[in-house]
Amino acid sequence: MIRTASRLLTLSALLLFAASFQAAIAQSVLPDNFEEWVQAGMEQWEIPGMAVAVVKDDTIAWAGGFGVRKLGEEAPVDEHTHFGIASVSKNMTAATLALLVDEGLIDWDDRVAELLPGFKLSDPWVTEEVRIRDLLTHQVGVGRMLGNRLQFMTSESRDELIYRLRYHDFEQPFRSSYVYSNMMYMVAGEVVAAVTGRTWDEYLIQELFRPLGMDRAHTSVSLIGDEENAAWPHQYIKGEVQPIPRRSWDNAAAAGGVNASVYEVAQWFRMQLGEAGVYDGNRVISRESMREIHRPQVALPIRNPYGNQISYGLGWRISEYEGYRILSHGGATDGMNTSAAILPELNLGIVVVSNVFNTFREAVVNTIIDHYLEIEPRDWNELYWTSYQNQYENALERRNDIERARVRDTHPTHDNYDAYTGVYYDDLYGRVEVMEGENGLELHFWNDSDLIADLEHWHYNTYRAVWRNPAQREEFLHFAIGQSGLVESLNYQFTLRPVLLQVGAYPTNYYRVVSFKKRSR
Repeated sequence: MIRTASRLLTLSALLLFAASFQAAIAQSVLPDNFEEWVQAGMEQWEIPGMAVAVVKDDTIAWAGGFGVRKLGEEAPVDEHTHFGIASVSKNMTAATLALLVDEGLIDWDDRVAELLPGFKLSDPWVTEEVRIRDLLTHQVGVGRMLGNRLQFMTSESRDELIYRLRYHDFEQPFRSSYVYSNMMYMVAGEVVAAVTGRTWDEYLIQELFRPLGMDRAHTSVSLIGDEENAAWPHQYIKGEVQPIPRRSWDNAAAAGGVNASVYEVAQWFRMQLGEAGVYDGNRVISRESMREIHRPQVALPIRNPYGNQISYGLGWRISEYEGYRILSHGGATDGMNTSAAILPELNLGIVVVSNVFNTFREAVVNTIIDHYLEIEPRDWNELYWTSYQNQYENALERRNDIERARVRDTHPTHDNYDAYTGVYYDDLYGRVEVMEGENGLELHFWNDSDLIADLEHWHYNTYRAVWRNPAQREEFLHFAIGQSGLVESLNYQFTLRPVLLQVGAYPTNYYRVVSFKKRSR
């Protein structure tokens, strides 16, 4: 008994020493009381799950998870939990092209149309002039198709999406300004496929992910099994955070489809930092190509909290803070949010992921940066929280203005549903159908069972399309009546970016009205 007690005391002492040692390590690589601060912030922002990884001097200084993968379930988030990292995928797509540049198979300034004969834009001259570099720096001038709530022609092939681009209007003249475009990154991924004979997904996984030890990272939600250690997306809808369905980004995966853990993203950072392009002593991407990826290519408007000029490289936003260069990118898709940043001069990388939209993750990144710069930390959480509260109040007031402008007690031109049902078509956006359902008119997009909206009469011939997937919210459409008195078109207003999704898909300052012409009943 005495010997057993002695052994227990020794074991307890060892565990206590190990815990103290671990705490000391955490203390040196993270701000004081970091974990408690994160947990408090998550409660304030109503974040179900979050994960953080910090890379310093070619090692993972800290990686861990907080909260749960899905509300209502107990499975915890850890450093190996998969999240959809969304547009952080873009610098990974740039890296696949860098490999092809290193092999001499392409050049950054090769014409896209010569590599992809099916690539055509609405302007023939621009079609011939677009270079790979233009795709990666958002300089083509065509913008978003649908935003992050809906995926364009979800079940159609990438070839079909490229074909549709010939009907896409330009938002700005070619190379005149920065126009963010997921579609152009999808095209960049197809350049990889055309040159290698492998899909972009296969090439990325085989040539980059696996050599970097990113053993589980992949590019499709279809690969997430029921028992997978993977986070579930959530959104703040009608006053509460709730789980939402996963949606496929497969056809535009090169723009935002990667699923990875913070531990795996940390491996990606190890290749970006130090001797850029080198991982575990092996040269993966040439020094010249890494320099091109990290080099400012185009200037951007100043919209960062540091107040400094920012630019865009190849899949990275580049800014400066306290005399240090920061390469960063955010990601947002269907209830997943990512913030990624590297500071090459400090050999420091930080990634924060969460399973609901928020800007607390930015506060986490900036707080860690301040810690490594050894400067007096700002209260980043208070800054972002105050900004969010102001945004919420302003967006809610604008939404209420829209509600107040609704004209009550009006009726559509026709009182029979048959006048509105039928197939409608647009060259760019394809086929939609209005059908009569059990509770009134329904709008069906692209024969996709996940893209059905119930039409609520708003006023006159305007309806509100309420998507059955609550994460997709609601938008407006208007039936146009011709001289004959019959319905000629369905004019749908796609929200490309809401003012604040927590309030709803409207109000919006960035939208596109598409006129679908009626073809038949």
